[in-house]
Amino acid sequence: MSVNFGAKRIVVGAHYGLRDWLAQRVTATLMALFTAVVLLQVLFSRGPIGYATWAGIFVPQWMKALTFAVILALVYHVWVGMRDIWMDYIKPLGLRLSLQVATIVWLVACAGWAIQVLWRV
Repeated sequence: MSVNFGAKRIVVGAHYGLRDWLAQRVTATLMALFTAVVLLQVLFSRGPIGYATWAGIFVPQWMKALTFAVILALVYHVWVGMRDIWMDYIKPLGLRLSLQVATIVWLVACAGWAIQVLWRV
């Protein structure tokens, strides 16, 4: 004989909680630190800021690696936010899945383009 103590809880959708909250904060912090590093490099550069100065900021390998990490952090940050928006506001499953796939394709394309631009400098 089974005893039913209340309604069965169905766990679907946004059950990521603390992990995604923490990921958003960590990626936002990394992006803020990167912005500060680039801003300091621009402020302490000598002469007029043209293409050569701007491109020179991204020439060192450590800066390319840091920029690559920030691009990945940005993509993950955007994915978590957009996924939550799609899950919260788009109820038809097919439409929500289509929007999520389109978001993934767009983010991968943007990250690929950004990395291609970065390694051309």
